[in-house]
Amino acid sequence: PLGDRLGRKPAMLFCFGLMGFSIVGLALTPSYASIGIAAPLLVVFFRLLQGFALGGEVGPTTAFLLEAAPMHRRGLYVSLQHSTQQVSTMMAGIVGLTLANLLSPVDLTAWGWRVAMLLGAAVVPFALAIRRGLPETLAVESGERPKLTSRPVLILALMGVAMIAGNTIATYTMNYMGTYAVHTLGMSPRLAFAATVTTGFCCAVSCLVSGWLGDRIGRKPVMIGGTLALLLAGVPCFLLLTHAPTVAMLVAMSAVMATLLGFNGPPIIAGLTESVPAALRAGSLGIIYAVSVASFGGTAQFMAAWLTKVTGSAIAPAWYMSGALAVSLCGMIAMKETAPVRIGE
Repeated sequence: PLGDRLGRKPAMLFCFGLMGFSIVGLALTPSYASIGIAAPLLVVFFRLLQGFALGGEVGPTTAFLLEAAPMHRRGLYVSLQHSTQQVSTMMAGIVGLTLANLLSPVDLTAWGWRVAMLLGAAVVPFALAIRRGLPETLAVESGERPKLTSRPVLILALMGVAMIAGNTIATYTMNYMGTYAVHTLGMSPRLAFAATVTTGFCCAVSCLVSGWLGDRIGRKPVMIGGTLALLLAGVPCFLLLTHAPTVAMLVAMSAVMATLLGFNGPPIIAGLTESVPAALRAGSLGIIYAVSVASFGGTAQFMAAWLTKVTGSAIAPAWYMSGALAVSLCGMIAMKETAPVRIGE
């Protein structure tokens, strides 16, 4: 809501600055041996602060990308948010793989993770400098502002939660592949980082393609097609991986699922952002996204591990992801097309 009242730019600067502060704080928190119970309390506090910053980041950033884009390039511009998230996933995998090969498991657990955090924090000054130079895209509208609790917005919010829930469960399931490879398939942690790198790269590329394609044929065909393809491919990919638990198969199946996943998220976010009045765009999108990710994304890896343990099935995460994608399809079918190329027809 701050992005809707004060402007996209101030909200983006505030959230990113807060994210940088929380990452540095987390990396520099002393050990339990040094300060006792204060250490885990500080870690939890900084992690909560990270979540607070991320929840506030999505709405104004997406609104800015949409409003800064030419009308016929909105999908591509909005897809940059998803694509660059996946680039960061790829970079995280590369950093993890490098540290795992350079450090012993003891050193990686003791202090190596702090190096990874501080490397991430190094981007903060550059990003803040870039954001300070951006133009403001919020156009203050005259007249009465629509209400977040109005019936059309609430209906859109329900559809949005359904769509993003499926996407975020699929995303977190893909992010879980490294852990899955270690704990379920018995692979080495060093080899498992290959899944993270593969997932980030393939999804980053397909996100851009889906954004570009959504501008040409519409948001709904891309999101529905990508979701159906991932729904059909999820269980077979996990079955192949459990029957041939090799690094090559892990990389191949991660690549297939990540590529299909990239056709899901960008058109969903672009369509939702276009559907909301500009005066509510940052706040409503941020709330829908945060509720979905916190409720379903935040529990996805726990649910995947729990279902695997309870059922004794190594493909339980795939069934959970498939069920979420099926629910997501309902929201996609109910949503109206928002791409200018299709509306113009």
